[in-house]
Parts: sequence; structure tokens; C-alpha cells
Amino acid sequence: MEDGLDKPVFVSYHLLIMNATTRKTAEERREAVLAAALDAFARGGLHGTSTEDIARAAGISQPYLFRLFGTKKKLFLATVDRCLADTLELFRAAAGDRRGEEALDAMGQAYAAMVTGDRTRLLAQLQAYAACDDPEVREAVRSGFGSLHLFVETVSGVDQERVALWFARGMLLNVVAAMDLWGAREPWASRLLEGSIHGAHELAVATERS
Repeated sequence: MEDGLDKPVFVSYHLLIMNATTRKTAEERREAVLAAALDAFARGGLHGTSTEDIARAAGISQPYLFRLFGTKKKLFLATVDRCLADTLELFRAAAGDRRGEEALDAMGQAYAAMVTGDRTRLLAQLQAYAACDDPEVREAVRSGFGSLHLFVETVSGVDQERVALWFARGMLLNVVAAMDLWGAREPWASRLLEGSIHGAHELAVATERS
């Protein structure tokens, strides 16, 4: 009788452990796929990237990739969501308890460090904007960017024109970083960096040396 009572309990516990392990492995693999996809999409975009290459880079089979994300576009959308969500967390951490212009400066410096130090994330962001002709991608980008705007607007407390100017400088920084102007010798490039980025050139140089 005791054996009959104990056995189901043991089996249930054993299955619980197996299921927990399986879930953990699936989550880890999902993260590996997202990391590989972010890198691949950053260079090839939505239409120029192969899911076969992403699966190979993530160390999984292509069918398993589709089991995790369904379609290539859904995987692309997941990388867009992750990229913008990570940027929001970057702003949140940089701002901390700061408010007003102090918060804007801190978030601006953190963003400059990110786009100058992580070219993959920068290019992934630009690929997301480039793919906005697709309605689903456009909606994902709007949603993520809207969250960024709302946070910056709220934590800074400045007027809408100042917030717009702050984002405009951030987008200019994206273009400057995409062209890799930090070491450019053209006078116009130096003037652009010094006049519009507020120290991003110096920050980029410091990042490269570190």
C-alpha cells in the first residue's frame, strides 16, 4: 500500500523536474536565437537574412527555430521588440533619480555610448526603421518608440519641443555612427560632431580606447 502511494508522488515530482528543465532549456535557446537573429538582421535586414543562417549561428535546427517563433517575420518582430525594450531599460538605468536636463544629459550619454560601442544594436535599429513599409513592423516600431518617448517626456518634465530636439539629436547620432564618422578627416564631419552631438565624438573616442 505504501509503495502504491509513494510511486505516483515520485513520478509527479520527477516529471515536474523534467518539465522545469525543459522550459529552462527552451528559454535559453530562445535567447540564443534572439541574439543570433539580432546580429544577422542587423546586417541583412528582414528580407536579406536567412533563417537557416540564424539557426546555425544559434546552434539549433531550422525546424526548431520555426517551432520557437513561427515565421521569419515574427522572429524579426521579436528582435525589434527586444532592441527597443533594451533601449528603454538603458534610459531607465541612466536616468535613475535624475530629472529635467540632468536626466536628458545622462540618457543622452548612455545612448551615445551604446550606439558607438555596439554597432550591431545600432544597425538592428536602423533595419527596423527601414522595414517599416511592412504594417506589422511599423506597428512594432511605433509601439517601442512610443514607450521611449513617453519615458523621456515623463522623466525629464521638459516641453515637447525640447523632447523632440533631444530625439532629433539621437537620430542624427544614429546616422553619424552608421557612417562611422569618428575618425573622419573631412572638416564638415568634425563640425557636425562638435556642433550637434554635444561631446559624442569624445565619448566615441574614449569608448574605442577602452
